[in-house]
Amino acid sequence: MRSRAFIAGCSGLRLTAEERAFFAASAPWGFILFARNVETPDQVRGLVEELRAAVGWQAPVLIDQEGGRVQRLRPPHWHDDPPAEAFGTLYLRDPQAALTAVRLNSQAIAADLMDLGIDVDCLPVADLRHPDGHGIIGNRAYGTTPEAVAALAREAAAGLLDCGVLPVLKHIPGHGRAPADSHERLPVVTADRAVLEAADFEAFRRLRDLPLAMTAHVVYAAIDPERPATTSAVMIGEVIRSFIGFDGLLMSDDLSMGALAGDLGSRSRAAIAAGCDLLLHCNGKMEEMEPVAEAAPALEGLAADRAARALALREGTVPVDPAGLRAEVRRLLDAGA
Repeated sequence: MRSRAFIAGCSGLRLTAEERAFFAASAPWGFILFARNVETPDQVRGLVEELRAAVGWQAPVLIDQEGGRVQRLRPPHWHDDPPAEAFGTLYLRDPQAALTAVRLNSQAIAADLMDLGIDVDCLPVADLRHPDGHGIIGNRAYGTTPEAVAALAREAAAGLLDCGVLPVLKHIPGHGRAPADSHERLPVVTADRAVLEAADFEAFRRLRDLPLAMTAHVVYAAIDPERPATTSAVMIGEVIRSFIGFDGLLMSDDLSMGALAGDLGSRSRAAIAAGCDLLLHCNGKMEEMEPVAEAAPALEGLAADRAARALALREGTVPVDPAGLRAEVRRLLDAGA
């Protein structure tokens, strides 16, 4: 069975019989895990195996493991890794040390993920940090300039790819200036297009060759005052695909977030019509997943080609010692303090 163009969550630590049957019938392209799905390493490995068995192939399994306050794997079984801001602070003092540290940090994260069978990390965040932006980005940003953010984000992505984990660039074309948390309501950015192109969009333009990206549920009023980027053909066509030049696999941010209007079916159809290749739905609620799956087309044509290009990169073989890598990251960060 061909995959359909959506990524699904699940409700708990193991699949229910209903979920297993739903995934087998609806054939999502991939899955995403959250804290509710995580207890112990063996449990996570088992869940990953169940998810892939439900669809009958080595489907990608995603997680948000940025470090700092956004990481689903936490002590006592996993590590608290530094937030992006730590590498950005070091970059201001010693750019080369920061680039080395952020790549090693991603290799350590990737080693943890591969041990569990997880092969996609929703990292790096290429949003700029703005003083007037909502704190939802905050220290998740590598810095305030496109040059620094893009340099650090590229090394973070490279560290994942070294070990066969796919990076997801987020939140394209830039969430840092947004005055609200898109989990709760729709943010509207009022900056001029020229300002956005020179700063926020520029960070992503420098990363346009990365294999996957996630959209921002943000309205950019100077370009499309009616629709957030996720459901805006103008934003995806003119900005993400043209100005930024991103030609990889484009997924929506979570369709259940408060920024989007309408029911899950209409949200899903609008995102696909605007140009998203994949729909992302995260909360694992069956009554929401069903209309998303119904609206998701078969993954074919250009979207399938982009997906295949991305999956071909799951071949990194760099042997890593996560504890040793983390010790070196800590040394570099401390030395630059």
